[in-house]
Amino acid sequence: MSVTGRFSRTFLQLASTALLAGWLPIAQSETVITLGAYHFPPIADMGSNQKPKGLLGDLITALEAAHDDLDIRVFHTSPKRRYLDFEAGRYDIILFESADWGWSDRDALISQPILVEEEVYVALNKPDRDQSFFDAIASRSIVAMSGYHYGFANRETDPDVLRQNFRIEFSDNHSRSLQLIKADRPSLAEVAIINRSYLRDILAENDVCRSELLISDKPDQRYQLRVIGRKEGRVTADDLMRLLLPLIANGSYAELVHKWGLQLPDNLPAQLAANGHPE
Repeated sequence: MSVTGRFSRTFLQLASTALLAGWLPIAQSETVITLGAYHFPPIADMGSNQKPKGLLGDLITALEAAHDDLDIRVFHTSPKRRYLDFEAGRYDIILFESADWGWSDRDALISQPILVEEEVYVALNKPDRDQSFFDAIASRSIVAMSGYHYGFANRETDPDVLRQNFRIEFSDNHSRSLQLIKADRPSLAEVAIINRSYLRDILAENDVCRSELLISDKPDQRYQLRVIGRKEGRVTADDLMRLLLPLIANGSYAELVHKWGLQLPDNLPAQLAANGHPE
């Protein structure tokens, strides 16, 4: 064997040993983030394959395109189960949560607001009904999403407590809630609570639906949505905000938000651009 051949073989052996021992630099490692997500359209519209559509789906695509080393994986949870899954470490981060939805008392880091949304009351439009129909909401038969926090109930989510205090039917999607309202069965459901952006999409697609529904002028609640992560987590809320910063600075995050009929918090782009980092 030639000197060159022996050198090449020796170099390859040393290189292999060094890589195994971690002595030589290798390609930049991937950053893997597991996001918790549940059905919350149009913010997170979980399809049959559990792959999110809506704003969250678009944002995952945009983040991975902006950061070559980023791999975002989605863990499907539910409104009720999301806290247990968080505490069990089944996901790193959850996006678009209000601090008032049971997070402030947990061992979590909470980002500044990145989105604003609200929920409104929806009833069947009848000749004898106007906005005063929503004045005594607690006296109405209500259909609400199971596990969601609502202003009229002081954000209580325990179904037993809610049934003790209200005439309430639980649903697992907004489409079913609207169907119950349209069925005109007052003993079962007179008022549904629907988030504004979802309702906007439905009404844009169906003019008949618009005439069928009476929608409250005043919201049940208006909330600021944030990033939630564990204080000692492998990936923190601040880490996610740093990844989001370029999309906020170049305006692409705002485009996605407006595409889905949602709103940015006041001065979010200016604040982050000025600071150069999340607060």
